[in-house]
Amino acid sequence: MTQSVAPNTLPPVLAGPILRRLEPTRLLLWLVGSMPIPFTLQLTPAGETPRSVVLDEASCRVIPIGRHAFVHLIDVSLSEPLPLDTVIAYDLIATLADGAQANIAQWAPHLLHGGATQPTLVLRSRADDILFGSCRKPHHPSGDGLARADDLLAGHIGQADARPAMLMLCGDQIYADDVAGPMLSAIHALIARLGLYGEVLEGAVVADSEALYAHPAGYYRREDLLPAFKSNEALRERFFGGVEKPIFTTTSAHNHLVTLAEVIAMYLLVWSPVPWQIITESPMPALSAEHAHQWRREAGILQDFRRDLPKAARLLAHVQTLMIFDDHDVTDDWNLSAKWASTAYEHPFSRRIVGNALMAYMLCQGWGNRPDVFTAVLDDMNALTATPDPEQRLDAAAQDALITRLLSFSQWDYVLRTQPTVIVLDTRTRRWHSRRLPSRPSGLMDWESLTDLQHELLDETAAVIVSPTPMFGVKLIEVVQRICTYAGHALTVDAENWMTHRGSASVMLNIFRHSRTPGNYVILSGDVHYSFAYDVQVRDSDRVPHIWQITSSGIKNEFPRRLLNWLDRLNRWLYSPRSPLNWFTQRRHLQIQPRLPDQRSSGERLWNSAGIGQILLDAQGRPARILQHNANGQPSTEFLAPEQDAATKPIAAQTDTGE
Repeated sequence: MTQSVAPNTLPPVLAGPILRRLEPTRLLLWLVGSMPIPFTLQLTPAGETPRSVVLDEASCRVIPIGRHAFVHLIDVSLSEPLPLDTVIAYDLIATLADGAQANIAQWAPHLLHGGATQPTLVLRSRADDILFGSCRKPHHPSGDGLARADDLLAGHIGQADARPAMLMLCGDQIYADDVAGPMLSAIHALIARLGLYGEVLEGAVVADSEALYAHPAGYYRREDLLPAFKSNEALRERFFGGVEKPIFTTTSAHNHLVTLAEVIAMYLLVWSPVPWQIITESPMPALSAEHAHQWRREAGILQDFRRDLPKAARLLAHVQTLMIFDDHDVTDDWNLSAKWASTAYEHPFSRRIVGNALMAYMLCQGWGNRPDVFTAVLDDMNALTATPDPEQRLDAAAQDALITRLLSFSQWDYVLRTQPTVIVLDTRTRRWHSRRLPSRPSGLMDWESLTDLQHELLDETAAVIVSPTPMFGVKLIEVVQRICTYAGHALTVDAENWMTHRGSASVMLNIFRHSRTPGNYVILSGDVHYSFAYDVQVRDSDRVPHIWQITSSGIKNEFPRRLLNWLDRLNRWLYSPRSPLNWFTQRRHLQIQPRLPDQRSSGERLWNSAGIGQILLDAQGRPARILQHNANGQPSTEFLAPEQDAATKPIAAQTDTGE
């Protein structure tokens, strides 16, 4: 972290702009400045004269989050619609403290493609070209799928019809629960540099955020900072125990983010190269030999992550980006079961940990998806952060009240009335809990939210549904999860899938069968750290809906390679089309046929490479092409329909059909 900015100066913009929800008469943009900045938005559709909009308080809401950090929520309504399918140059002209004016080329030149003087956007008339993915962990040793997507965009920057309609981030945009030691050090340096507000911590060994940051156990041993009395042993294990998960993943929560300032700083560091430029590298703290080795390894990986950050930031400044949370945006296995929820929310410290991550999500992600529902919540947020105490700490009572409000908030999901309609599901906060067996995994959506989903689907001919967790996953993995759940180890294997809960699975299948819901569904998912595509049909239905489950994961994360190869192979053996084991699964009423990756070894169904997914749809909302653009330099992978695969693969590979 080399210092490239004078010690007493800060750049005007620290992160952004990020293009959020875009419509012909309404544009949402997100950025963070080191001060409240008056902006003029300039829009120049190709072949037209520039339009200028002065951003007043009604079109740019500024939320302070520190002495030198201010979130700018830009919401511009236009009296004259912008043209569709046209390259539109835009600029944000800032009026600085000394009265000088600066445009994006001056305060964020890294956001411009070679030879450009302004960034550009395109409002597509159809949502028929979608980039999507999930799971971007900075210290995973792979390339960054967002940088790979920027490379794709750069090749078509002047071609409106070749640019994606949107980038859909399906969850785990940050890892609040799995943080590298050097990243946590950078977070603390940024908190100090920007004066991000502190807070009082009730129920913890440390009294406040300042004591947390300075404590010797602050790196790799945060579990030691939880209450020591016996009744909180389960809480200690839940949040910071780093429970071994030998079947699927190993999660380390020993650097779990705690304070609101830590989570906000994490967002800035994963979305922009600028915050890294204004902090200096801190020496490695006193660590055990094991943790010192881990620190050095993570530091090397983060150097590569930082190298790709300008490309990632440039992508977010050029493509409409929509988002939805999954568990790691808050904490691993968030709301997995009724027992999990009661354990987490009944203690003030764990409640604060979850609530801080949710506040940061609302401010950095949620608002840009569905801004109109957050007006009152933002009023509370502004009241909380606008008046810190003399020690620059937030009022604890007001902070807890806002957390209570967010924990009961039920409008995180949203709908884009595009062609086809895009429906983004909240599979985390409106869960179908089991009252009889509270430790059992909950259904990913409750009956009321599923009813709302059906209402949104009525009389649509096609729909894209974004479900962070795949609706139709790998049967063997789901069976292992079910066995572990019955044995009382649901947390050990992340036992979260749509078929785990009989009620929610049944309702979802009935929605697909409904005579007034679409005939074509595309389901976009992430979460699992590998990619695949399934063609699905519902049996025993008068009207056979066509469903495509398409999963791209992760943007910067991967599954243990050898383990996934074995799971893929065993799944094909145990659940072949004629296997009697299929009758013991929740999906016996489904006909599922995998699309095979064109670069696979023999029989391979699951693709294990960090990158970004892309789906191209035809006029009826059916997949024309399904691609995974690999971040490791390999050519892009295409998932082939059975008829495509038969035309391109040897006969020996054609005989292995079914799931």
